[in-house]
Amino acid sequence: MGKFLIEVPHGDDTLSCVRAIQIFLTSGSHFLTHAEWGCEDGEHKAWLIVDVDSKELARQILPSSYRAEAKITGLSRFSMEQMDETLRKYHLK
Repeated sequence: MGKFLIEVPHGDDTLSCVRAIQIFLTSGSHFLTHAEWGCEDGEHKAWLIVDVDSKELARQILPSSYRAEAKITGLSRFSMEQMDETLRKYHLK
């Protein structure tokens, strides 16, 4: 299973913000009702982090009207051991 950051933009006017938030909150989806919003800081986007099997499944979480504009980014974590191994592999350490 992968971890994905979903970034969903919407219009920068008050009505667009209210509509987007209302659609997310009334969706019934646990993911959508726990979105983080940047509107009050002038960044008219919602963000979610989800654990699903693919980018396409991450996109399917969204209401259909927001899917095309959403940016889906696969997330990774790295350990110091992994970085040390990579540095040794490329003779950088």
